[in-house]
Amino acid sequence: MSERRDDGPLAPRRTLQGGGGPVLPPPSPQQDEEQRKAAEAQAAKEAREEQRRAEKDASRREREAKAEERRTAKESARLEKQRKAEQDRVAREKADREKADRETADRGKDQQSAAPAAAAGAAGAAGAAAGSSSTTAGKRPARGAKPASKSAGRARTRKARLRLTQIDAWSVMKTSFLLSIALGIVLVVAVAIVWAVLGAAGVWDSINSIVQQSVGNASGPQFDVTDYVGTSRVLGFTMIVAVVDVILITAIATLGAFLYNLSAALLGGIEVTLAEDS
Repeated sequence: MSERRDDGPLAPRRTLQGGGGPVLPPPSPQQDEEQRKAAEAQAAKEAREEQRRAEKDASRREREAKAEERRTAKESARLEKQRKAEQDRVAREKADREKADRETADRGKDQQSAAPAAAAGAAGAAGAAAGSSSTTAGKRPARGAKPASKSAGRARTRKARLRLTQIDAWSVMKTSFLLSIALGIVLVVAVAIVWAVLGAAGVWDSINSIVQQSVGNASGPQFDVTDYVGTSRVLGFTMIVAVVDVILITAIATLGAFLYNLSAALLGGIEVTLAEDS
């Protein structure tokens, strides 16, 4: 590029070497500032991306370390469980061997103690047979023979002392509800049967005649006691009483279960002794 003679003093105009080319103005300070800011923004963006990648790598390494710790803890727990199971198995085998050895030793002691007694009994029987007749020998007891203990044949009764400390209120409510319904049905059926029996026996007719004679008005309307206490009225009143009984019995039983649980928590509950049948 070369300067021409008509270039101004402030902004010299430049042309490409060879002449005839376009004139390129010098870069302005604003463009330099924008380029600098763009470079700084690019550098900051790259720095942020680098920091983000570093954070991701750190978090990934931390997750891998935690996963490795969990795997190590699981493996150590599994090995510890296997070790305990092996120790328990060895202890059980040792206890079984000791028990078998004790049983074998007890059987040997029983055999050793039974042998002298059997020998003494045989010697006594032989002497008795040689000195007397077979009848006398049969009546005479053998030497060394011990009488059977009375308590040997008697079965020992096992007993257990238990304490009733809590009653399930829900089960008590269900049971009392069903029992109260059954009681209400029985009450209605019993009243109906009694009322039918009284009617068949002529009780109502007798009451009607007695009331009519007491009033002394033979020409007036006839008195009928069933108009006041008829079967339908009595059965309806009985059903109402049965329904009230169902509600009251259920509520009282449930409340009693709650009260018993409270008292058992304070006093310990009812103590019961159970025993096996001999």
